Amino acid sequence: MDLKTYSHADAADIREMLLDMHDAVYDGEEDRFHERERFAWFVDHWSGNETWACVIGFDKGAPTGFAYGAAFKPGGWWKGSDRPASVAPEATVFALSELMVMEKWRKTGVSTKLHEALVDSRDEDVATLLVDVTHPKVQALYQSWGYDKVGEQKPFDDSPIFAIMVKRLTVNA
Repeated sequence: MDLKTYSHADAADIREMLLDMHDAVYDGEEDRFHERERFAWFVDHWSGNETWACVIGFDKGAPTGFAYGAAFKPGGWWKGSDRPASVAPEATVFALSELMVMEKWRKTGVSTKLHEALVDSRDEDVATLLVDVTHPKVQALYQSWGYDKVGEQKPFDDSPIFAIMVKRLTVNA
């Protein structure tokens, strides 16, 4: 698998590819939270941040999945929740907003490679992400990568309840 890294400057060029992968992953899903238009808002919101980074995997030119995120502003945290006491107030935070793998490449190590390529390239003290609490296997996967659950939240009226997970990347966290 080939991995390619993109920045905020590349967002417009890869936007449709991200939306198309999202559509393929959620094909047949009837939850409005996973509609293309809703996801497009998230892509535009996150990629509008100058610290945004995205890693896309390719197998013989076909996209296998992607991971993206951006740094929170100093002191920032997830909408609708307080920064946990376990994360130092001065710690810089990278928010892993999306990690999505196409069905054909699930359980092949693609998610691990995408995650490592993105998160290991960051200079922030902490990585954080949200996981739908109805997906315990996904939460367990993140725990195996060093994340700890520090709380739960429902950031939008139409969103599921998410587990807030944190991984320390430096000793300063």
